[in-house]
Amino acid sequence: MRVLGVDPGLTRCGLGVVDGGLGIRAHLVEVGVVRTPATAEVAERLCAVSDGIDAWLDRTRPEAVAVEKVFSQANMRTVMGTAQAGAVAIVLAARRGLPVGLYTPSEVKAAVTGSGRADKAQVSFMITRLLGLTEAPRPADAADALALALCHLWRGPALARFRSAAPGGPTR
Repeated sequence: MRVLGVDPGLTRCGLGVVDGGLGIRAHLVEVGVVRTPATAEVAERLCAVSDGIDAWLDRTRPEAVAVEKVFSQANMRTVMGTAQAGAVAIVLAARRGLPVGLYTPSEVKAAVTGSGRADKAQVSFMITRLLGLTEAPRPADAADALALALCHLWRGPALARFRSAAPGGPTR
C-alpha cells in the first residue's frame, strides 16, 4: 500500500510517501515540504498548500492519506492554520475517493517509537532507521509526515476492519 502522510501547516506542510504492507518492509517514495511565506494572506497560503498537495497526489498516486489531527495549543493562530491546512488535505483526498486516516501526535509517536511521549529527535531517529535512510529527513515536518504515513500503513487496515465490524457498518 502507498500512503501519503501530511503534517499540516501554513508555513511548512510536511509531505511524505511510503510504500509497504503486512510483512513487507516500508520504503521511502518521496519526502518534502510545501512552504508558504508568513507574509502572504491566508487564502493565498491555503491555495499554495492545496496546489502542492494536489501535485503530490498526482505524482505519487497514494492509495490512502494520513493527516495529523489538530490538538489544542496555546497559540490559537497556529491551531487555526494547522486545522485549515489539514482540512485542505482531507478534501483533496476525499475528492479522489482516497481513504483518510486522522491520527493524534501521540498515536503517531507510539506507532513509530513505542512511546506516545517521544520527542521529535526520537521520531526522526526511528523514521531514519525504519526506512533505512542514510540521514534524517529535514525539516522535522518532513519526518513527521513520514511518521504519519507509517502509522497509517501499520494501523489503518486494522482500524478499517474495526469500523466495518461495528454496529451500523463502516463510517466515513
